[in-house]
Amino acid sequence: MDEPAAPKPGKSNELQTRIIVGVLLIAAALLAGYFAGMFLWLLVVLMALGIMSEWAGLTGRHENRRLAMYALSVPLAIMSPWAAGPSFLGLGLILGAAMFVAIFDRSFKLAAGVLYAGFPALAILYLRGIDNGILIMLWTLALVWATDIGAYFSGRAIGGPKLAPQFSPNKTWAGLIGGVILTAAVSFILHVYWALPFHLVLLSIPLAVLAQMGDLFESWLKRKAGAKDSGTIFPGHGGVMDRLDGLIPVAPVVALIMAADSLGAL
Repeated sequence: MDEPAAPKPGKSNELQTRIIVGVLLIAAALLAGYFAGMFLWLLVVLMALGIMSEWAGLTGRHENRRLAMYALSVPLAIMSPWAAGPSFLGLGLILGAAMFVAIFDRSFKLAAGVLYAGFPALAILYLRGIDNGILIMLWTLALVWATDIGAYFSGRAIGGPKLAPQFSPNKTWAGLIGGVILTAAVSFILHVYWALPFHLVLLSIPLAVLAQMGDLFESWLKRKAGAKDSGTIFPGHGGVMDRLDGLIPVAPVVALIMAADSLGAL
């Protein structure tokens, strides 16, 4: 999510809309994560297909948008609670779907979107299914949200030097630092009250930076496409990618961390 420019008169309604929609989205994610099963899978499917659709639009591959969405639907279906679930089979099918799209589309642009949408979907379902999965999934979501919120308000209040003006004109170093600090604080609270392993608290700092890099990458895509938002599905928030740009790179990395942790590598 891009940090806002300096406050302007008449922006209060827009901020209220952002807050209301943001709270509703967080509530939906938490409920799906708690009940898991079909509810989480359906939310993840909608998320992944929304990302795929918006990716096709931003990369100029409109004509084969449906093809990519159909191809991605195969691994998403296999990852359902009634099939293999989040497994190596799902991973292989995501890679296979990307190869199929690349061959048919004669371009890697659209195929990259299959990976961009498929990997975080697999990661989220995997994280929920591991031991202590509710806590780990909550931490993953919370660190992305905290980075986003901390960057938004600290960037708005402090301003200062731009982080990457060639990609996003509103992001500042103050926003990045504020996001990292809030993420570390939220992770430490989860450690104290819900026994989140302390090494994950430490890892939340580079993961907060990664979430911001995901945000910058999406800003770069939008700038190349000449688009303000990736979509218009969420009032005040833009599209699915606008809401999940930080989670998209973070979820797969957290999944790798937890997989390594289970093998005793961490």
